[in-house]
Amino acid sequence: MGIRKKTNKNPPVLSHEFVIQNHADIVSCVAMVFLLGLMFEVTSKFAVLFITVQYNVTISTNEAPEETAVNYFHHGIKDLATIFFYMLVAIIMHAIIQEYVLDKLNRKKHFSKTKHSKFNESGQLSAFYLFSFGWGTSILLSENLLSKPVALWEGYPHTLMPFQMKFYFICQLGYWLHALPELYFQKTKKEDIPRQLVYIFLYLVHIAGAYILNLNRLGLVLLVLHYFVELLFHVSRLVYFSNENRQMGFTIWAVLFVLGRLLTLSLSVLTVGFGLSTAENQGFNLAAGNFNVLFVRVTVLAAICLTQAFMMWKFINFQLRRWREHAQAQTLKKKPAPPKSKSKKDKANGVNGVNSHGADSPRARKEKSS
Repeated sequence: MGIRKKTNKNPPVLSHEFVIQNHADIVSCVAMVFLLGLMFEVTSKFAVLFITVQYNVTISTNEAPEETAVNYFHHGIKDLATIFFYMLVAIIMHAIIQEYVLDKLNRKKHFSKTKHSKFNESGQLSAFYLFSFGWGTSILLSENLLSKPVALWEGYPHTLMPFQMKFYFICQLGYWLHALPELYFQKTKKEDIPRQLVYIFLYLVHIAGAYILNLNRLGLVLLVLHYFVELLFHVSRLVYFSNENRQMGFTIWAVLFVLGRLLTLSLSVLTVGFGLSTAENQGFNLAAGNFNVLFVRVTVLAAICLTQAFMMWKFINFQLRRWREHAQAQTLKKKPAPPKSKSKKDKANGVNGVNSHGADSPRARKEKSS
């Protein structure tokens, strides 16, 4: 993420610099168009597709003394419109956090360009991970998914979702899609773009895959677990930027990172490899949302395992680089200081002393005659 420099000059309208400086206002106007569309009967049906969650299904339950109606949701093509709208909301929230929080802290700390970029990245992701972790945990508790692990595969396909779970996935996809135009808005350096594109692509593929294949329960659990570990890393990096002696957070994160990868693999194999393979509802049925066939199960497990292996490889390289830098710093501290050589002034004094007391000096001739 590059450094945005504010200048007093007004760039030409619709130029690249104009769009970058005013992208939050432009996106806010676009989002306002959809909101204003709700006020008119002609456009309300169109605007609702973007703002509200679609595919509502009402189911009557007889668990209570009286019959109650519960609303559930399934996914469909109309979700793309809703994801687009909440991508706009994510861009607006990104700009608010950047301008009113991170930019003010950057001006106080006077970070270098490298630290400035990493501080902005960690600040934005810390806010997102904290919000997503808290929201996802509340859904897990309300749906009793933590106390009943068999619910991850029992009753598959899980085509019907409560409102909070569906809206959670809509917001997740909207956020990670918003990260693509932010590469342009934030003037990201060319050397940083491939790295960011890789992890944006991985997030989108895994979240969309869990959502489309009706593995939303497993996806929610793995997302909450992953977000907690990532939240700890970015908070530790923010603390490190404020005081470079505080590195305990990285040590705790390193331990939890490895445990998180092991737990992710264990839950994935347990759910997809054992739970779904022994489920009664086997077969491929696109209309019913059933993807419980061997090819899909193997593909899902392969994607998860390869991603975890890639993350562990990046983690090991990161730790080796840190240890190498630490070892070099310790070597420089232990290395003895070289002996001080005579300065030019001392040498000049020595030469003058020889000349003043040499054979040709008046003092030398006087001592010789005496």
